[in-house]
Amino acid sequence: MSGLRTTRASVTFKSPFRLSVFDEPLPAGQYDIDTEEEAVEGNERTVYVRVATLLQLRTTGKVQTVTIDPQELATALAADRDPRLMSPAPS
Repeated sequence: MSGLRTTRASVTFKSPFRLSVFDEPLPAGQYDIDTEEEAVEGNERTVYVRVATLLQLRTTGKVQTVTIDPQELATALAADRDPRLMSPAPS
């Protein structure tokens, strides 16, 4: 029996941040992140493999769901917590 499961988490950015799927920086604030995982059954146990990471972008009266790179999200969150991790601006 295989299936898909979705886990929701909330993340908070203290500062505006960038993700490559958006042309402009996203504002500071709280965002819901959905992680979709597919069950892969083995002989002894079932494991779940991530198949998508989705950011819920809320605007006036609407919710837009955008597929994002989970590693890019982790990097943006780390940089938000410690600005020294930000990459230098291009010169």
